[in-house]
Amino acid sequence: MDDLDRRLINRLQLGLPLVREPWQQIAQELHSRPCEVLDRLHDLLEDGVLTRFGPMFDIERLGGAFTLAALAVPEARFDAVAEQLNALPQVAHNYRRDHRWNMWFVLACATEAELAATLSRIEALTGLAVLNLPKEQTYHVGLYFPV
Repeated sequence: MDDLDRRLINRLQLGLPLVREPWQQIAQELHSRPCEVLDRLHDLLEDGVLTRFGPMFDIERLGGAFTLAALAVPEARFDAVAEQLNALPQVAHNYRRDHRWNMWFVLACATEAELAATLSRIEALTGLAVLNLPKEQTYHVGLYFPV
């Protein structure tokens, strides 16, 4: 990762400009060209430096359902269970925690019924009980992780 990659990641964390050609504006800000900015973004995604690039939707306002959930995964099965979760389109991401509930993940589904079915499917696939932690209140926190 070079300086342009770092500046691009830092800039993208601030959001895309709401203009007809956002890549042109970002390229100007970074003293680059739009095609180079887009190529760099694709390379960062392909190399796994970035795992996702896209909009954040308020799924509940769109009629969908989501939840934060956790599993207590035996260490010997951690990677295999992570692969099972990653294969499900409803799993937005998962991550390791240093806790008895060591695998946390976010589920996003079209309906509450699909959410319940997906939680049950995960229990059946993994043989592990899912700790379901639905949102009780919304907080908006501006996160920024300089690279």
